[in-house]
Amino acid sequence: MRGKTAEDLNLLELLDPVAEAAGYAIVRLRLMGGAETRRLQIMAERQVDGDMVVEDCARLSRAISEIMDAADPISGEYTLEVSSPGVDRPLTRLADFATYEGHEAKIELDRLAEGRKRFRGELAGIEGDQVALDLEGEDETVMVPFAWILEAKLVLTDELMKRGAEIRAARLAAEGQTSEHQLTTE
Repeated sequence: MRGKTAEDLNLLELLDPVAEAAGYAIVRLRLMGGAETRRLQIMAERQVDGDMVVEDCARLSRAISEIMDAADPISGEYTLEVSSPGVDRPLTRLADFATYEGHEAKIELDRLAEGRKRFRGELAGIEGDQVALDLEGEDETVMVPFAWILEAKLVLTDELMKRGAEIRAARLAAEGQTSEHQLTTE
């Protein structure tokens, strides 16, 4: 799910170590477009807190550009786009389903399960390699093998927005303390 095509997966192999060395984790990578102009879209987050601000995007973009220029894995021209996964982010790793437990998500499978491919409900954690989802409008929890998930995304809700605001406030408070510490030690 972090990459869709074989080309995406090859790029992830090349770029994961670069992102990790810089302190980031690639959430999703997509190489899109036709033969003329392609776009390499990378969604990433800081490993320590899952946040990603503009300065982080610029820093990771520079690190990735250096490797891409040296390795030249994409034929022709392309545009590199590095961004945050956003509040209503894609869920691409098994751990994401545990991290966002209690939040609403949409999940699409690569096969039928219980007569359908699309599910919506509240994430209820993980058990082994299975994702638990409390189905919307039903008194049922389904267990879905992570390997069957084609796409998964959080649904933008008030609770999710509140979580994002709390993370931002904590980051700003920490940055304020760092700035104050720098002023007192200079």
